[in-house]
Amino acid sequence: MDDVMPNAELLLDLDRRRLVHPLHNVTEHAAARLFVEGRGAMLRTADGKEYIDGLSALWNVNAGHGRKELAQAAAKQMETLAYASAYAGFSNEPAIRLADRIVGLAYANSAAVYFTTGGAESNESAFKTARYFWKRMGKPGKVKIISRFFGYHGVTLAAMSATQLPGYQKMFGPLVPEFVQAAPPYAYRWPGNGDAGIEAAEAVEKAILDHGADKIAAVIAEPVMGAGGVIVPPPTYFPRLRQICDKHDVLLIADEVITGYGRTGRWFALGHWGVQPDIVSFAKGVTSGYLPLGGIILSERVHRAVADAPADERYMHAATYSGHPTCCAVGLANIDLIEREGLVERSAVMGKRLLAGLETLRSLPPVGDVRGLGMMCGVELVEDKGTRKPAAGLGARVVAQAMERGLLLRQRGAGTLGPITTGDSLVLAPPLMTPEATIDRIVQIVGESIEAAL
Repeated sequence: MDDVMPNAELLLDLDRRRLVHPLHNVTEHAAARLFVEGRGAMLRTADGKEYIDGLSALWNVNAGHGRKELAQAAAKQMETLAYASAYAGFSNEPAIRLADRIVGLAYANSAAVYFTTGGAESNESAFKTARYFWKRMGKPGKVKIISRFFGYHGVTLAAMSATQLPGYQKMFGPLVPEFVQAAPPYAYRWPGNGDAGIEAAEAVEKAILDHGADKIAAVIAEPVMGAGGVIVPPPTYFPRLRQICDKHDVLLIADEVITGYGRTGRWFALGHWGVQPDIVSFAKGVTSGYLPLGGIILSERVHRAVADAPADERYMHAATYSGHPTCCAVGLANIDLIEREGLVERSAVMGKRLLAGLETLRSLPPVGDVRGLGMMCGVELVEDKGTRKPAAGLGARVVAQAMERGLLLRQRGAGTLGPITTGDSLVLAPPLMTPEATIDRIVQIVGESIEAAL
């Protein structure tokens, strides 16, 4: 490949005139980078520069870039059966085999999979399935969904109404009704001196009691809150939350769109705390981002409500591309690759290396907190370590400095939601196969970038 792509400027000019991007802002897109190649943990742009992919693109390229076996799996399936409907009465082998494989890798109570094309659609499906379940159980009033401040669940309309991060809702309201929020298990920012895990779980219980358990369908929670700043819960949180959900007859939805498929050092993350959810939403890592695919995993209890439904109460949820043969074939090949290369186990080991490296940055004046689980880590920036006053705006400058040094990462901006005010947080989630030397280089660049941004 040539170092410089000769028609790059023409393409970027066409881009500015013809393409609307996610989170679109003309100013931020004025100096866009045009990606042309990916290999392992590295990305190359049209001007010949190479960058460490510090976020697995968008938390999703778990197996790394340029994996030919995934491209070959797609090509082989397309040559045989690129697409066929998977509506009731029809099926295909890749969808069947992938559903079985996922159930085998997930929780002990897992029973069946409904496929979607991405994370927001998976969460929309989870919300609808929770409401469907309670209608099947003769409790049609259980419709409300409880989410947490600083949670991210997507930006389709219902998913956006569950998402609680500054900026996503302002220009798209009104929100979908029947969504309720509670405080997250944010230990670094938890008000008071109590156990943040227990007290945050009890904040959810208070929301259940305030609205009435007979009105609450489900609680949705990311095992580790990703876009919210890589907020890792205290070990007391999910066991207590599961008890509360059981006590009040409320479903627990685990949003594992980011944490699934090895990201935290386990296939699925609630296993860290010995908890089993009723519904799991997944996407991203199931194909390592090579093709769009997501879904929900139903527990035996929830699946039984679908499987035993009479015709007039059938599961009338659908999508054209549910069970897409080519996407599912890539999902199977991706799981084979992850197992063959031991990437789940590697994520646990290399995640500890990344976290330990970032811990060394605590000596820098603005580093207030460092946290992580597996290959997802966060560094929270503050103006004052004693008061934990947020360092608003510093994160964006650090991200810019890191990019100049060849590292792509993102930041969650400062803001106040519910009882918690946060500083900027840098978020990192490299591909699970990232070499040790690259992990160490990421830490070095983050440190240098913080110092330069000051």
